[in-house]
Amino acid sequence: MKFSLIVAVVVLALAQGSFAQEALNLDNLSQYFEDLKNKMPQDLGEIIRNPDLVNQARTFLEERKAQLEPLAIQIQEQLRAASTNVEEQLKPLATQLQPMFENLQKQVEAMVQTMRDQAAAIGN
Repeated sequence: MKFSLIVAVVVLALAQGSFAQEALNLDNLSQYFEDLKNKMPQDLGEIIRNPDLVNQARTFLEERKAQLEPLAIQIQEQLRAASTNVEEQLKPLATQLQPMFENLQKQVEAMVQTMRDQAAAIGN
């Protein structure tokens, strides 16, 4: 019995020491992240103000622009060709539909005139 009581006390003492060590590690980790949070804006500011980085970014953008300009021109040409193709296909259709629309307009006008005449007859 005494032996098990001694073992329990030793286990509790070890556990308490372990928890204390973990708390110390947690404090160190918290301090590390706090330092990192404070230092990061300064480091980023220095990196951004670096003239070499600015020149590299400018060169990168100019190279990409040179690569994309021919592609943009090609896409524009393809869109123009597609637009012309659609226009050529729609012109005959519009020519065919024009008489139908004119006929429909005449019919609607005749119906409106008939309704006016009937409304005038009812009103008199």
